[in-house]
Amino acid sequence: MIRIARRALMALSLVAAGPAMAQQFPSRTITIIVPFAAGGPTDTVSRLVAEAMGRDLGQTVVVENAGGAGGTIGSQRVAQARPDGYTLLLHHIGMATTPSLYRRLAYDPVGGFEPVGLITEVPMTLVAKKDFPANTLAEAITVIRRERENLNYANAGIGAASHLCGLLLMKAVDAPMTTVPFRGTGPAMQEILTGRIDLMCDQTTNTTEQINSNALKVFSVTTEARIPALPNVPTSAEAGLPAFQVSVWHGLYAPKGTPAPVVQRLSQALQVALRDEKLVARFGELGTAPVAQDRATPEAHRAFWQADIAKWRPIIQAAGQYAD
Repeated sequence: MIRIARRALMALSLVAAGPAMAQQFPSRTITIIVPFAAGGPTDTVSRLVAEAMGRDLGQTVVVENAGGAGGTIGSQRVAQARPDGYTLLLHHIGMATTPSLYRRLAYDPVGGFEPVGLITEVPMTLVAKKDFPANTLAEAITVIRRERENLNYANAGIGAASHLCGLLLMKAVDAPMTTVPFRGTGPAMQEILTGRIDLMCDQTTNTTEQINSNALKVFSVTTEARIPALPNVPTSAEAGLPAFQVSVWHGLYAPKGTPAPVVQRLSQALQVALRDEKLVARFGELGTAPVAQDRATPEAHRAFWQADIAKWRPIIQAAGQYAD
C-alpha cells in the first residue's frame, strides 16, 4: 500500500509539472527496454527505431535487453519505472496475449502502460532446418502429421509470437509437436541453423536473410498476400492452409502516469522515425514496413491493442496453456 501511495503521489507531481517537463523533454538519454534476448526480431526492430527516434529527439536512445518469463520481466520493469518518459517498452503482440496467458502478475499488463504508437506489423514465416524432409507446405504437413511428437518445434517461450504461431499451426494441421522453448528467437534460430531443431515459426525480420541465403527452408508466409522481400514464398492460404494466418505487431509504451505532453512528444518522434529513409529501407529488406502515420499515435495504438486482446483471449483459453 505504501508503495502504491508513493507511486500515485509521484504520478500526480509529474502530471502537475507536465507542460514544463514537455518543454524540457528530453534532456538526457532514453532507454528502450526490449523484454527479449538480443538478436531476435523485436530487438532488431527496436534498434532501428531507437536510432531514428534519437535523431529527432536530439538525445541518445539506447536499447537494453531484459528477457525472460515470456517478456514479463522487462515489461514489469517498465511498468514500475518512474513515469517520466525516460524508460520505455518496445513489445510485440505479446502485449495482447499476456492478459490471458498469465493469471498472476506483479504488474498490471494493461493498466500499467501508456501506449505511444504502433510501429510495424511483421509477417511470420514457417521455416525448417535445411535438411528437413519436405520442400513445400503440403509436404511439410504430411511429415508433421506422420511424425508428430518426434519433431521438435522451437519457440521463444509461452506467449512469444513464435509460440502463438505454433499453436495456430498445430491446430490447423491437427497434429501436436514437441515444443522446445528458448530465451528468445535469436537462440532458437541458432539451433535450427545447426539442425538440432526441426521447425520454427518466426518473424521475417529474423528469417528473411537466412531464407535468402538458403541457410534454412521456408514453407510459407502467414499473411494474406505475398511480401516483396520474399516474392517466391507462397502464402499459407496459397499453399493450402488458409487457417494459418498471423502477423506480429510491435508498439512503444511508457509507464502509466507519464504526462500526456511527454507521451505526445515521444509519439511525434516515433512518427518521424517511421518516415526515416534508412529505417524504411531496412524494414523493407527484413520483409516488413512501418505502419501508416495515423496508426503511430497513442489513440490508434490503444484501440488496436484492446481489440487484439479480445481476439486472442478465446484462442488462448481454448488451448488451455497458461504461463503461470
